[in-house]
Amino acid sequence: MALLNPSLPHTQTFLPLRVSATPSKQTSLLLWTTLSSYPFKPLSRRMKHARCEAVADIKADPLVEGEGEEEEDHKVLMGPSSEEERRGERVVADYDWTQEWYPLYLTNNVPDDAPLGLSVFDKQLVLFKDPNGVFHCFEDRCPHRLAKLSEGQLIDGKLECLYHGWQFEGDGKCVKIPQLPADAKIPRSACLKSYEVKESQGVVWVWMSPKTPPNVNKLPWFENFARPGFQDVSTIHELPYDHSILLENLMDPAHIPISHDRTDWTAKREDAQPLRFEVTERTDRGFAGWWGKEQEGSLPNFLRFEAPCVLQNNREIVDKDGQKHYFTGLFLCRPTGQGKSMLIVRFGGTKRSPLAKLFPKWYFHQNACKVFEQDMGFLSSQNEVLLKEKVPTKELYLNLKSSDTWVAEYRKWMDKVGHGMPYHFGHSTISLPKEPAVVEHAPAGLIAGQSASNPAKGGTGTMHAPNLANRYFRHVIHCKGCSTVVKAFEAWKNALSAVAIAFAALSILVSGRQWKTLLLGSAALCSAGAYACSSAIALNTTNFIRTHRRL
Repeated sequence: MALLNPSLPHTQTFLPLRVSATPSKQTSLLLWTTLSSYPFKPLSRRMKHARCEAVADIKADPLVEGEGEEEEDHKVLMGPSSEEERRGERVVADYDWTQEWYPLYLTNNVPDDAPLGLSVFDKQLVLFKDPNGVFHCFEDRCPHRLAKLSEGQLIDGKLECLYHGWQFEGDGKCVKIPQLPADAKIPRSACLKSYEVKESQGVVWVWMSPKTPPNVNKLPWFENFARPGFQDVSTIHELPYDHSILLENLMDPAHIPISHDRTDWTAKREDAQPLRFEVTERTDRGFAGWWGKEQEGSLPNFLRFEAPCVLQNNREIVDKDGQKHYFTGLFLCRPTGQGKSMLIVRFGGTKRSPLAKLFPKWYFHQNACKVFEQDMGFLSSQNEVLLKEKVPTKELYLNLKSSDTWVAEYRKWMDKVGHGMPYHFGHSTISLPKEPAVVEHAPAGLIAGQSASNPAKGGTGTMHAPNLANRYFRHVIHCKGCSTVVKAFEAWKNALSAVAIAFAALSILVSGRQWKTLLLGSAALCSAGAYACSSAIALNTTNFIRTHRRL
């Protein structure tokens, strides 16, 4: 994934946003792959019937089969990273996915006047903010007849189920049942299952264990975001693939020049090149290390992954005056369910590019949407293959030392802790979902269909179908800023169109040439303004479609 980082000076390059590549130094290639000659088990399943051959026009020295081929493979492919792995021993860490903090939402995007339906590993939650600004989170289920409370409303700070009107206070206690006789007491069992939530550095986090007390030491804290003068651009996206596929993508700088070529000023496919990695830390909660371009000979970028799904890239830049500036790309992932996830992206720094100040925030948001759309086809199909093959990734992936180190580290970490997750795809282990994926369909019927395409959280009519393949429903409805911008452009477009029609009609009625010219010119200007507003709406709501260019 590549995003224009508005915090960086225009002449600088930001850590995960730009990577490069050099062409192979061999002008001819002879490659033979045979099952018997491969030292790694990962190839046994994928290539047991395959023998690949590629011969160049220019004669080259043939590769020696057997030992020579194994040696060549060892040079480029990822191998065991620990003594335990070399001996074939599995290291298991104590892990429980519920005893973790998960990022629910950006604080400033939580609605002030409506409940918000969210999920973590298919556990349905409802989040709302009371009149005092305090956040509350419950299981998204009314104890009466299991209706979704997120489809309800807030009345005087209380959460009301819109099915029968039951109302609940911030502690989960039911305080009103309209159908109950006046002399009857509300049953004590009519209460909600609550989850602990905390707001930290602009993000609302939820502790998913209702039984174990929250461990505040596990609540993430990001040092750079607390530095004086630090500014960031934050976006939120709902995505139609598994969180592990998403995290793989985010920690893969090698794909950026190719997949995001010319998306902004940093990604160019001619810059694709080998990368260098140095893992400096491996723990039961994640890993960390340095990386950079091989041709530059330095490792200026620091990556850290921490359980359950927090990824950050940091870089320090010293300017010509000797002042140090800090830059961060932060990715907060939430596994919403099988084959879907939600991501909070935050790019920021203590110094901001003057160029970035010329663009509104919604421009960077739509650019982020475009980046995810460029990868969506690859990642969705990758998700499908993993589910279909039902084998660990070492049986399917060809991880290169010069590009895939972080991906391999992540999947090996999943081997350690996957037993404590609802499901996982590790490097050497796998556990498939025990429950079928929940698919929610829009209600049937014309009126219901129109209603479903006009969501309570900021819909703008029926021009958007409610599905995660649509940019509007992946981002705009979750972002107050972009939702407000789309509504404003829609209002301006309608107003300018109406004025343009009025001017055109008046130009027909008047007789003077000067008046006709003035009115027609005004109508043309209003039409141009309406077209500009329509283009801005499309920029915020229309998916990117990749057009292949001739190299």
